[in-house]
This record gives sequence, C-alpha cells and structure tokens, in this order.
Amino acid sequence: MPRYDYLCHANGQVVEVIHPIAEKLQTWGEVCERAGVEPGEVTLSEPVERIITTPPMANTPLGNVGIKDLGFTKLVKRDDGVYENVTRSGTESRYTVAGDPSTMPHFNKKMSD
Repeated sequence: MPRYDYLCHANGQVVEVIHPIAEKLQTWGEVCERAGVEPGEVTLSEPVERIITTPPMANTPLGNVGIKDLGFTKLVKRDDGVYENVTRSGTESRYTVAGDPSTMPHFNKKMSD
C-alpha cells in the first residue's frame, strides 16, 4: 500500500500514513488514528492537506560504479564508431569498435531470466 504525507496547518506537523490509493483523509483525527499517533491539543476535526514529497535519494545519480553494480553497461562515445565501456569488468574490452564483435561488452553475462 502507498504511503502519504499529511500536513496539519494548525500545528505544522507532517505525518506519514499508509492507506489505499482511492482513500483521502480529510481531518487531523483521521490522520492520527490511521498513523497511531496522539493528536495533541489540535482539534480532531482540523482539516489536513496531503502533500507531495520526494523520496529520499530519488534524484541522486548512481555514478558508473552504481550502474555497474546494478548489472548495466554504460558506453561513452569517444570517436566515430568508438565507445568506451566505463563499466567494464573482467575480460571485457575497454573500447567497443563498430564492426569488431570481439570488442562488444559481455551482455549475455550481465542479463538473466
């Protein structure tokens, strides 16, 4: 089930709640009940707003090592028909040259069913 953040303007608190997509909580009381938190001194009928937040590290670039660890290959163009395999491993060629199959990355070793 998805997680949503709700903001109560009366106290400035943001509370994370898990509930079905079709449901939208309207009041501070509903949010507190669903999240299992104490409402404090705020009226339970106080309206809340569902807010959009960015997941942690969602936009952090992985870098070449991270890409390689995930099993991907990254080729960087260096010249016409020449690409550097910056995620090479083992016996893979550093450069891939168009028309030379022996320089191709080992895709079959990186892919699985």
